[in-house]
This record gives sequence, C-alpha cells and structure tokens, in this order.
Amino acid sequence: MSDVSVLPGSLAVRNLFEDLLGREVTVSPGEPLGAEEVRTATVAIFTDNFQKMYAVLGLDLSLAANSGAALGLLPAGAAEDSVEDKQLYPNLAENVFELCNIFTSLLNREGAPHIKLYQVLYPGMELPSDARAVLLALGRRLDLHVEVSRYGKGRLSLSQAP
Repeated sequence: MSDVSVLPGSLAVRNLFEDLLGREVTVSPGEPLGAEEVRTATVAIFTDNFQKMYAVLGLDLSLAANSGAALGLLPAGAAEDSVEDKQLYPNLAENVFELCNIFTSLLNREGAPHIKLYQVLYPGMELPSDARAVLLALGRRLDLHVEVSRYGKGRLSLSQAP
C-alpha cells in the first residue's frame, strides 16, 4: 500500500470548524505550540488500526475554550472565564472532545489505514512523552491561528508521527 497519508489543508480545517460551530471561522498560518503552551493545551492523540500513533493535535487553551463554548452555544464569557482560570471547564471539555472526534474525518483517506481518536488529554493531565515529542517535532505538521467569530482566537497545531 502506498503512503496516501496527508495532513489536511487549512481550508478543510476552517470548513470543519465552521460546519461544526455554525459560525464564521477564519484561519491563517501560525506558529507551532511551544513547550510551555502544551502544558495548558488540549491534546488529541490519533492512532491507526494497530494502535500506532498517527498524529497529535494540540489546541491551545484559548482555542479549546472558545470552540467548546461556541459548540455548546454558551456565552463567550464562559470561554473567557475558562482561559482566565487557566483550566478547561468540564462542559467545554466535553464539547472539545466531540470536536476532536470529528476532526478524525480530516485524517482518513481512501486506501490508507483507518485513523481514529485514541485519547484526549486536557490541561493539567500528564501528556505521554511520545505524544509530546510528536506534537513539538518539526516535520509534517500544520500550525494555524483560528478565530471563531464572536468568541475569540487561538492556535492549533497538528503534527504527524514519523
């Protein structure tokens, strides 16, 4: 089987966020999440059918809170409070889990191994060292600034495992 795995483009990410959140979303090229930001990020680990790590997605606290609030039709203040308290509230975390689960659709390609969401880790949870290394590594990655209309902006980093 040839390698048909590719990272999604920024347009696909924008469309997924817009469709899911039901509001305008803008994306632009961004910088990778740094080691300090990973501590407060929501991190999703994706694996193939053999439980081999395929990719790691990191949403900084701001993007996780804003997209979680928008998905739950909560006021923007809920996201602001979450960021101010430096934690992702449980109701927002539940919505972000759904976003990460649906994000899997951007990683699956015809003729490639099936990719699934393996685990979502929230701020304060211990991130496995191999997932941390993939998220922070240079290589096949997508780094975006994402702004959710009427909520706020944040950063998304997606890095494919070697």
